[in-house]
Amino acid sequence: MYTLSEENYLKAIYRIAQQKDVKITPTAIAETLGNNPASVVDMIRKLTEKQLIAYDKKQGVKLTTQGLKDAVLIVRRHRLWEVFLLEKLGYHWDEIHDIAEELEHISDATLADRLDKFLGFPDYDPHGDPIPKANGKVPKSFSVALTHLKAGATCRVAAVRDTTNTFLQYLIKLDIGIGTRIQVIEKIPFDNSLVISINGKEHTTVSQRFGENILID
Repeated sequence: MYTLSEENYLKAIYRIAQQKDVKITPTAIAETLGNNPASVVDMIRKLTEKQLIAYDKKQGVKLTTQGLKDAVLIVRRHRLWEVFLLEKLGYHWDEIHDIAEELEHISDATLADRLDKFLGFPDYDPHGDPIPKANGKVPKSFSVALTHLKAGATCRVAAVRDTTNTFLQYLIKLDIGIGTRIQVIEKIPFDNSLVISINGKEHTTVSQRFGENILID
């Protein structure tokens, strides 16, 4: 059994590790969790003692085999709960993250598998993040941002990188969700903003930051 804080650290380390060629430093973990760097160093020591991570100043933090297994399970529970909250309880996608943050710490041995079966074994959560399977395998994740598209190209929204309430509420206002078709009409060199068409409707101008947080398929 781990504390809530320990589980949050394992999940944060796992999420950082999903980015390619990123060294997981105490600073990176502190920024992800919004914690004090000193408390991060203390937790790294605790997790190292429990053999859940290995830490080297040159190599950074890495999950051990057991640490990875536990982190994947926490992520699996979180993302399954998000699907449940959205599909079965009628929450909006900007409301589910914080609730799932609490529910993910319920550690009943069979709960995740039962929930997975009840939901029809979904591959992705409402934000487009892959849901790890019971055997540890993870469906394809999406990493190509809208900003990478050339003018005239059309794509489908596959996931969102930013899952904060403010960004998700902005997407609701623009009528953008997972599966929405977006066409890049123009890329503006001055500030790298984008003129886009959403589901074939009138053109809208969005920022570079917006485009970086929309992942496409």
